[in-house]
Amino acid sequence: MSDERIPMTREGYDKLKKELAYLNDVKMIEITKRVAAARELGDLSENAEYHAAREDQGQLQAKIDELRDRLGRAKIVDPATLPKDIVTMGSRVTVLDLDYEDEEVFTIVGEGEDDADNNKILTTSPIGKGLMGSKVGEQVEIEVPKGIIKFKILKIESTLI
Repeated sequence: MSDERIPMTREGYDKLKKELAYLNDVKMIEITKRVAAARELGDLSENAEYHAAREDQGQLQAKIDELRDRLGRAKIVDPATLPKDIVTMGSRVTVLDLDYEDEEVFTIVGEGEDDADNNKILTTSPIGKGLMGSKVGEQVEIEVPKGIIKFKILKIESTLI
């Protein structure tokens, strides 16, 4: 796990905290009951229900550990302190894809607020990192898994106020 701080709004932090509480207080109890019930069925060496429940328990514990880590490294950002003339967390950025001549709009968000279906991307994503700090009129080249994408920043709006 990294020591890097994770920027997020209070809302994003609270959303992750609520998810952690649900996983701990509801889902883990359900799985623990499944493990106990499967254990009562007898021979554990050939008990598929027991092994499936234990695997689910391990996966859930990994998710819980990941959320705890992210919350522990959270850096709460006050939107009122962010500049409005550069891309920051909370910016809605209109860009021109220079290869396809298409306009795209991204909203740069913190942990717990990402939503790919609505183009809400994390500050820590490749595109988020590549856009952060840019100004209107600038061109940026961003390395993504499929290669390099080139954007021209057309418009920056603040969404967090």
